[in-house]
Amino acid sequence: MPTARAISTAVLLSTATLLASSLTACAPTDQERDRQRGTDGTTTDAQALTSLRNQSLNWKACPAPSPAQGGGEAPAALPDGTRWQCATLRTPLDWKNPSGESIDLALIRARTSGAPDDRIGSLLFNFGGPGGSGVATLPGLAPDYEKLRTHYDLVSFDPRGVGNSSAVRCLDAGLPDEEEIDNTPDDGGDETNALVEFNRETAAACKKNSGDVLPYVGTTQAAQDMDLMRQVLGDDKLHYFGISYGTELGGVYAHLFPDHVGRAVLDGVVDPTHDTMEEALAQAGGFQLAFEHFATWCAQQGCTLGDDAEDIVDLTVDLEEALDDTPLPTPDGAELDGDGLIDAISGALYRQDYWPALRVGLEAAVDDDGDVLHDLAEALGQHGRGGDPDDDATDDPPGEESNEDDAFRAITCDDSSNRYTVADVTSRLPDFLEASPLFGPGLAWSALTCDGWPVPGAAPHPEVSAPGAPPVLLVGNTGDPATPYEGAARMAERLGKKVGVELTYEGEGHGAYDSGNTCVQNAVNAYLLNGNLPNPGTVCKAEPLPEGK
Repeated sequence: MPTARAISTAVLLSTATLLASSLTACAPTDQERDRQRGTDGTTTDAQALTSLRNQSLNWKACPAPSPAQGGGEAPAALPDGTRWQCATLRTPLDWKNPSGESIDLALIRARTSGAPDDRIGSLLFNFGGPGGSGVATLPGLAPDYEKLRTHYDLVSFDPRGVGNSSAVRCLDAGLPDEEEIDNTPDDGGDETNALVEFNRETAAACKKNSGDVLPYVGTTQAAQDMDLMRQVLGDDKLHYFGISYGTELGGVYAHLFPDHVGRAVLDGVVDPTHDTMEEALAQAGGFQLAFEHFATWCAQQGCTLGDDAEDIVDLTVDLEEALDDTPLPTPDGAELDGDGLIDAISGALYRQDYWPALRVGLEAAVDDDGDVLHDLAEALGQHGRGGDPDDDATDDPPGEESNEDDAFRAITCDDSSNRYTVADVTSRLPDFLEASPLFGPGLAWSALTCDGWPVPGAAPHPEVSAPGAPPVLLVGNTGDPATPYEGAARMAERLGKKVGVELTYEGEGHGAYDSGNTCVQNAVNAYLLNGNLPNPGTVCKAEPLPEGK
């Protein structure tokens, strides 16, 4: 089932899956301690910070992605011959104690293709999640940003707790497989108890396996890491491109460092006014709206699912209920149940290009063939979280699987102080069902994710107010299922007067720039490359899918 997670289309399109291995926090080396000691032999925070800011990055040719980053081949050179470079950045484990233990963050970059005089600086990317590896993702998405490389070095990173940056590890051999847990319990008894117990056992496993880093993986500390990156990379201002969760990270950065904000773009904007339950409810409405748009298109194409959108939505709701009772077997020995159906649909709604495949899959499922939808869910990485990529190998032992789900849970629960109970969920279920009978239940029950979490959450919602910061371009998509369009206006309001500047994309899918829409890309490029903001009220319109596709 989809959860209250917002994750970027960029991550979905990454050719790398995001597997994880645990990297533990490391204490400063003897050499580091020598540099940081005061005259009395102790290390002061000021001395530690000076040492961190003056560190030099040892850029080397990037190796093949580690299991933590998805495995596979080393990133190929760009068409002009530019090779990817990788390095590690030393940063405090706890920014409140910079002279204490440190951790290493994994970075990747491609140097600018332009002339030295044309270089603006580094452009730092976060593609969403939380939990996605920027080191694994950026090379696969680089063609989308080639024009930006004429003036910037393209840079991304594995945020703390993710991939090769002290990855959080919650997997435990004693835990049940998450796919065996009903994410939409409707019996009020054993199924509900099993979901509650799974969340609490997972929280305990996270504490057992990653207790040293678990309290320090929240968004505020990640934003502080980004300001250290800015300084070590040699930039006076942070130029930034954040997508989905990356917009929340960018908003928090602007709040903490308004004077350090350079040219920043936030695409697929998270609503900073929502708590966890409100975000989930908004997503239920967002996915429902996106599916209705798909259903309208499908009916116009003459699909066999119904004469109009209402018929297609009703048929799909009935199909989900039927598959919960009697899953469809697939040739590889798996099965398509109700959760799998929702996984396939929600993943396909992240990008309009996937709609034709969704149509074929739904038509086949109505004819008792679940193979297409099962394969679609697997191809889009659907394993219980509407839209997050994952590894297809579900039988790997702990330590060999992706830590993205673990990182998502850890970062989300460190950020949010909301701790909901079964009673809280059941009291709000009618609202979720009204918003979406198809997606509502799973999103409602996802509010239990942080039940039993061993670290107190920071706040009900992120603080992003940034008075005095330069303009931040916010791109909102009217058909976005994961970060509904209203979030852009609320982010603009919270950032402050004259800070948030909105650009509207009347389109489908999650985010806008990676949709390929020329109007959106031209507007974003004009700001990042030349500092020219779009006129107030600018609207970009998507081109419809070709007939018969």
